[in-house]
Order: sequence, then C-alpha cells, then structure tokens
Amino acid sequence: MNNLLNKLERKLGRYAIPNLIVWLLGGYAIGLALLFAVPDVLSLMTLEPYYILRGQVWRLLTWVLMPPDSSLLFTVIMMLFYFQLGQSLERTWGTFRFNVYIFGGILFTILGAFLLYGISYVVNGVPVLGMGYYFTTNYINMAIFLAFAVCYPEMQVMLYFIIPIKMKWLAIVYGVMILFIMVQTGWAGRVAIIMSLLNFLVFYLSTRNYRRVSPREFRRRQAFKANMRQSAPRPGVTKHKCAICGRTELDGDNLEFRFCSRCEGNYEYCQDHLFSHKHVGRSTDS
Repeated sequence: MNNLLNKLERKLGRYAIPNLIVWLLGGYAIGLALLFAVPDVLSLMTLEPYYILRGQVWRLLTWVLMPPDSSLLFTVIMMLFYFQLGQSLERTWGTFRFNVYIFGGILFTILGAFLLYGISYVVNGVPVLGMGYYFTTNYINMAIFLAFAVCYPEMQVMLYFIIPIKMKWLAIVYGVMILFIMVQTGWAGRVAIIMSLLNFLVFYLSTRNYRRVSPREFRRRQAFKANMRQSAPRPGVTKHKCAICGRTELDGDNLEFRFCSRCEGNYEYCQDHLFSHKHVGRSTDS
C-alpha cells in the first residue's frame, strides 16, 4: 500500500489540502453555531441514507459539520486538542497522506451508512429511518487520536488539565471503551463503529513505514536541528538540498533534511519527499 500511496502522491499530491484539520474544526464551529441559532436545521444535516436516496444529497457533506457534543465548553476543548493532534500528524505523514487518512475515514463512514441501510432493508423488507443517529464524526476523531497515540506512545498529556498520562495508556483506555460499546450496542452500532474506524485499521496498520516515526526519532531530529543552528553556513552557501524539489535550509526554518539509506549515492531529501521518493539505483526497492 505504501508504494500505491507514493504513486498517488506523485500524481495527486499537488491537490492535497494543507491544514485540513483547520477546515474540519471550522466545520464544527459552523455546526455549533447552527445548533444554538437554528437547532431544527440539524435534523436536515444527518447522514440518513433514506433521505439521500430521495434527493437530499447535501447530507453526504453536511453530517461532517455536526459537532460531536452540544456543550460549548466540551466542543471548544475538543477542537483545541484535535487541532494539535491533526497538525502533528500532518507534519509526520505529510499533507497528502493525512488527507487520504481523513477522507478515507469519511468515505468509509458513508459506505457504512449505506451498507447498514441495505442490510436493514433486506431484513425488514421496508426502508428504515434513523441510520444517521449511528454515523457521526466521533469515531473519525477517535481514529485521529489512535493514529497519534501509535506514532507518539510515550508523549505525556494532561488529562482534564490535571492528571499526567502517556498517550499509549490513554489509547488503551479508549480502546477498551470502544470494545465495551461494541459489546453493549446492537449490530447496527457495531457496523457504524467498525466502518468509522476502518481508515485506521486499513490505512495506518498497512503502512508500516510510519513505525519509524517515534518519540526517540523526534528527539534525534530536534538535536540535529539544534546542532545545525550552532554551525550556521555562510550567507549564500547551503548545507542541504532536496534531490526532488531543490529546496534548501534557506527556504524555511522548519524544513528538515535527511539522507536516504536505501538510495545508492549521497541523495538528500526534505521531510516532504523522504518517504515518498523513488529510490535511486535499486529497482527492487522502488
């Protein structure tokens, strides 16, 4: 799958949306405003296959705007938390892969809604309403959290701004909660949960290159950047240059460069092309 993503990124990477998490959270803000201003309109925004098949196609998009909770305080805290997670994942994976992850979760959720609708129709013999209750963005947010926890299991956060806890333990707690909900809920709820988290199960676990990104590797890069600042090059002279895009350290303070151990020769790449370039000299690894 990693090779497929590399090919897709070379062809479609320019269409990726930077800071996608900002757009998603902005949608929550719109949904929250509608909840307080025109609460009845939210019933027209749910992911309800029955109404979508009868012409209300806007529901394929508007369900993403619905806030995960009606509490203003909770929603604001959640938005601040997921803003940090989303920004970190985009820096770790790159813009294109983060886009694929988020849109994959949205697509799987939509497919899950229609799958559940179809099964219910076959079992009951009549169209079934109320599917939109099960399909929300809650588990898409959970997929973002789980991906971040796997990338940075040792990172410590302050639970409720008071209790220090590592991401791996928090992820285990959430995982147990998901399993408990799946046991307690009906088969309709199980379909919704599985489909909403399918992007995590398929996209992340099958892309094993991301396992190289760990807190230890992050600290090593930070130390490398600190050493580079101490030995700054002369004006007009660069120490690093990406073999793909040609950018150097003079093009941005946040750019990082590394040599690829799988390429034959001294080929250096920026963080946007380190994992997506075609390896040089070894056709079997490409």
